Amino acid sequence: MNETPSHPAAEPGLSSSLEDYLETIYELAQKKGGVRVKDIARARAVKAASVSMALRKLEELGFVGYERRGAIALTEAGLSMGRKILARHKLLCRFFAEVLQLPPDEAEAQSCAMEHGLTDSGMNQLVRFFEFLDTCPDVDGVIARFHACPRRHGEAPAIEDATGAAEIDHCALCHPQKPPRPARSLVDLRPGERARVANIVSHGAIRQRMLDMGLLPNALIELERFGPGGESVWIKCLGAQLALRREEAETVLIAEGI
Repeated sequence: MNETPSHPAAEPGLSSSLEDYLETIYELAQKKGGVRVKDIARARAVKAASVSMALRKLEELGFVGYERRGAIALTEAGLSMGRKILARHKLLCRFFAEVLQLPPDEAEAQSCAMEHGLTDSGMNQLVRFFEFLDTCPDVDGVIARFHACPRRHGEAPAIEDATGAAEIDHCALCHPQKPPRPARSLVDLRPGERARVANIVSHGAIRQRMLDMGLLPNALIELERFGPGGESVWIKCLGAQLALRREEAETVLIAEGI
């Protein structure tokens, strides 16, 4: 049997901006019943003219009933879609706030940005993740250790050279009683050798640059060559040829085996 294809929350013709308006109308309706243009404008910090334009489009799509200067009523389709969008927002907000522990305003902003593209299957798996958190007897310790991990707070020791990179075991910071696990960095590979990224132990702009290049956990990389004097490292990742400075490559720790 073929699996049912997943679809984003958006319906044909329903843009991210219109979804935001629909979500706002739904929330206001739950709180105060009748919703008017000025209520939406105040909630979304926009002009009344912008609200009126959005309402006309939502009415054309069959999500609201709207008469000029009158109260705005959600249709059955509007109620259903408004709930759906709000549910995605709350689910994502919980993930960013509780699991990743972002500040409330940042968790809200991230949720608003992502809720429009979350598919039904993506939502289902995210719900399963929370079901797992809420029911698995062993999960509390794992999440708590993640929240306390020094690397999550940018407290990992700085890497000064390739030797230091190979010896760092961040789990040993929390579990000093356990012997450190051997770790290799990207510069330990030979030309033509492949490996998968385990983690990036740099910080700030350097870390973000490498993440943007696709050096993510489990990403397959191949070392092509070293530049003159070994000061640059050329690799392949995600089908692209990339050049890293040696000090950057030393902060890319690799997993054993492919």
